[in-house]
Amino acid sequence: MNYAKGVLGAIAALFIAEFVFAWPFLSRSKATGLAALVGLSVESLFSPRFWIVAIPAFGLFFAASRGRTILRLLFFWIPTLVVSAVGFTFLGLFGYLAVISRYR
Repeated sequence: MNYAKGVLGAIAALFIAEFVFAWPFLSRSKATGLAALVGLSVESLFSPRFWIVAIPAFGLFFAASRGRTILRLLFFWIPTLVVSAVGFTFLGLFGYLAVISRYR
């Protein structure tokens, strides 16, 4: 179970770091389409600011996963599951759009 908590915390930290830097770039970007979103995601993965946000977020989730039951529920399970669900929903949406746009 400890490995699952670590993986879930890492995934949630990566999604949080991506969401933090995606919205400002989207509002300033003049590019449109799915390729612009993919390029933005790849660009942010190589940014040091992305990792400066992702590593402490993972550390916070990892520390929260080791706490008491109520603290673990409030500061680990609820945030990581919500962020992971929203992140995977966006990934699924982009995948669906890519498949649909290929056949039109």
